[in-house]
Parts: sequence; C-alpha cells; structure tokens
Amino acid sequence: MPDLAVGGQAVIEGVMMRSKDRIATAVRTVAGEILVKTEKYISYTKRYKILSLPVIRGVVTFVEMLVIGIRTLNFSADIAVKELEKQEAEARGEEYIPKEKKNNAVMLGLTAVIALALGILIFFFTPLAISSLFNIEKDAVAFNLVAGVIRVGLFLAYVYLISLFGEFKKVFQYHGAEHKSIFAFENGEELTPENVGRYTTLHPRCGTSFILIVALFAILIYAVSDTLYAVITGHPPGLLTRFGVHFSLLPLVAGTSYELLKLSGKTRDNAITRVLIKPGLWLQRITTKEPSPEQMEVAIVALESAVGLTETKLTVKRTCL
Repeated sequence: MPDLAVGGQAVIEGVMMRSKDRIATAVRTVAGEILVKTEKYISYTKRYKILSLPVIRGVVTFVEMLVIGIRTLNFSADIAVKELEKQEAEARGEEYIPKEKKNNAVMLGLTAVIALALGILIFFFTPLAISSLFNIEKDAVAFNLVAGVIRVGLFLAYVYLISLFGEFKKVFQYHGAEHKSIFAFENGEELTPENVGRYTTLHPRCGTSFILIVALFAILIYAVSDTLYAVITGHPPGLLTRFGVHFSLLPLVAGTSYELLKLSGKTRDNAITRVLIKPGLWLQRITTKEPSPEQMEVAIVALESAVGLTETKLTVKRTCL
C-alpha cells in the first residue's frame, strides 16, 4: 500500500485534509449541505531547502500543523456558532443576518502559544516533577523510564476522559472517517461511502501514534542526556535543570519521532513494523470511532478538495481562498 502525502484531522462537524499544496476543510451544516473552504498552502519545508532536512522537517511540520489545526478548528467553530444563531433567529421568527467576523492573527497566535504551553506543563514538566518524588535522580534510566510511564499515563487518562463526553463522539467519528477515506485513496479506490467504509479507522500515520512515539522515544534520548550531564558535572541534574535540558532537546525528539512515523507509514507492510506500530493503533481505538455514511461523505469531500478532485455528486458550497 503506497504512503501518499496527505493527512488531516477531525474538526467540529467536519474534517480538514492537507495535501502537498492545499488545505481543505469540509463541514456539514444543519441543512445537510457540506461547506468547504480550500486554500493553497506550501509547507516551509518545500520553500526552503534547509528546512527539508531530516529531523528539521519534522519540527517545522509539527509547528505548521499546530497552527493549521487551531485555524481550521476556529473555522468549524464559527460555522457551528452561525448555525446555532440561525436556528435561534428562526425560532424567534426573525430573519437571520450573519455577522462578518474578521480573522485575528494575534489571537490565533496567542491560542497556539497557550495550547503549547499547557501541553508542555501537563505532559512535559509534571512527569519530571512527580518522578523527582521517588528519589531516583541518580539513575538516569530509571528516572526517565518512570517519567515516561507517567507521561504516557497522563496522555491516556486525558484521551479517555474526553472520550466520555458525548460531544467528542462525533469528533472521534470524523477522525475515523478521515482515516478511512485516506486508506481508500491510498489504495486507488473510487471515493464513495461504500468503498471508504470497508477500511479500518486505524492508520499508522495518525497524530495519536506520533504523540505516543514521542513519549517513548523521549525515554531513550533523555536517559542519555541525563547520563552525559552527570558525567560532565559529577552530579545528576536538578528538576529545573533537567527540565531545561529536556526542553532544549524537544525539537530533536519531535523531529526524530516524525521521521519514525513517516517510516512506519512507508514500511507498514513489514512484519517488524506491524509489531512496533501496534501500541499506536491500539490507542486509536479510543480516538477514532466508526463513522456514519454522511460523515464519510464529508471526509471524502475534504480529501477530494485537498488533492484537486473537485467533482462530486454531493450538495457542496465551496469557499476558495
């Protein structure tokens, strides 16, 4: 099975898909129509040769997807709010006049920074702080193994807790629709709900798997860095020093994890790879759910728009930027 340059994420009542030169976000409205916003986007890894180098491209791609993800979530949230306002106006017997909303780059950037800071605090600093309570700072391997287990445990708890909220069920279903449609596209299938529905919701290149790879690979990198620090200074790093060293190595961890994720996608049929990617696929059993045919239609429209296949039999309104 070929590993094509297309990926995406679930949004509110829809799916965002990204290809090598486009981003498309498709959202289902209350009226049953599919609203699609497409925009041309060339990754910075394609614009500047130095940013396309292995590991570096992983860091750049991670930052890009963080910003794109928040932006597309904001778009889908705006649609959901307008749909609610329209329903309320109709209930009052009034004509609905949508309010124009201006894009605020400053607020978008601030949102991305806050999201990243919270992620670092909860999943990066907290495991180090808890591990420090066990008085195993002198054993770099044991310390980072405990921190890694705590980090994975926090992430699993976070994913499980949000899965309990009914509002997230649709998001997880759209996540499953995204994976299914990409699988069908990679296999050269005609993109119909019937064809897409035959594929699994578990994809080796999923961002969920990426996070798990980061957490596991970090154990190795940070154990080595802590050992080198102790050898050079003659004592193990303190909590804040350890946090500073680990944080400075985060781009290396994320970039290398990205390369491992890409490799797992390209070698997914290899017997060894199939074993190694199992934990990530198991985790996706929580973050993806079986989608409805209507949800698969939305994912198909997003995918077709992202790769330039614009013909569809569905009722679609397109907004091209």
